[in-house]
Amino acid sequence: MNKQFGAKITKELEQRYARSANWDGKKFVNLEETTMDVSFLTLPNILYKQFCQREGRSPKQDLPIMPFNEAAFLAPSDKIKFIWYGHSVLLMRVNNKTLLIDPMLGSNAAPVAPFAIKRFSANTLDIIDSLPEIDLVLLTHDHYDHLDYDSIQKLIPKVKQFYVALGTARHLIKWGVAADSIQEFDWWDEHIFNDTQITFTPSRHFSGRGLTDRAKSLWGGWVFKTRTENIYFSGDGGYGKHFVMVGEKLGPFDFGFMECGQYNEYWHQIHMYPGEAVQAAIDAKVKHIMPVHWAGFALSLHPWVEPVNRFVAAAKEKQIPFKVPQLGELFTIDPATQQKIWWQEHK
Repeated sequence: MNKQFGAKITKELEQRYARSANWDGKKFVNLEETTMDVSFLTLPNILYKQFCQREGRSPKQDLPIMPFNEAAFLAPSDKIKFIWYGHSVLLMRVNNKTLLIDPMLGSNAAPVAPFAIKRFSANTLDIIDSLPEIDLVLLTHDHYDHLDYDSIQKLIPKVKQFYVALGTARHLIKWGVAADSIQEFDWWDEHIFNDTQITFTPSRHFSGRGLTDRAKSLWGGWVFKTRTENIYFSGDGGYGKHFVMVGEKLGPFDFGFMECGQYNEYWHQIHMYPGEAVQAAIDAKVKHIMPVHWAGFALSLHPWVEPVNRFVAAAKEKQIPFKVPQLGELFTIDPATQQKIWWQEHK
């Protein structure tokens, strides 16, 4: 079997997952009813558009990524530092520790499919070689565009610890990660990591890497609270009541990384439209915002620049400060204003 599939579900694992309030006896479930309008009737049309109608859905040239500056990244600071590598890959420096979210830096978001979904940037796996020791990797869920076998193999020698959605550890263990270095999180579970309070939050999505493991692991977002800053990473998912819940329980937030991209009317309940991403940030009491889950892959049918353009327009309309840094750019949350519309240079 292709290693990319990860580990199969077992009865022993199902018994463990059944202790979660979010397990319905057979699978994990969302807080509200969530469906995808994809059927045998609609699928041929979707697949045709996905693989044959590609105009505007990818950049005309590879998107450049700024080189990693280790000295600047590791320099002591009282502010959290961030580097975004496209899609949902986010490197953070928090309280003098290095954290990495959803480190899928592989070249193909569909490694088990007959047709590749290639990354917009070249040689991204090499980024891992340039990174310093990583104190903590965090995974929102187990989809291929967030969890990648090749990336994990390169990361294993330099990662100390993993925080992952409940049910995701089985894949990492199968791939060679030490079990005692992995901690699984259910929704609202929290842990103090080097003076940073980290909480796993609900999202409206699903999981799975094969035909038999759909919703057999959990999905969600992450909150990072230090003495001076409170950061929200929404994770994948559609718009829903959970954003108000996150804001009430853990907000307000100084900055929010909001899922924005790969949406479609057929799967609207599991991926937000850009305007909804801005409204979700408002619901969660986020002061400054940034769109993620775009600029990496063409996983839906919209033009690749559409998510950010619509997000920026909605943020301006709602008068919410926003940032859209270049890929690989080192930044902090201040000032959260856009200086360069870089993506228009690569249409």
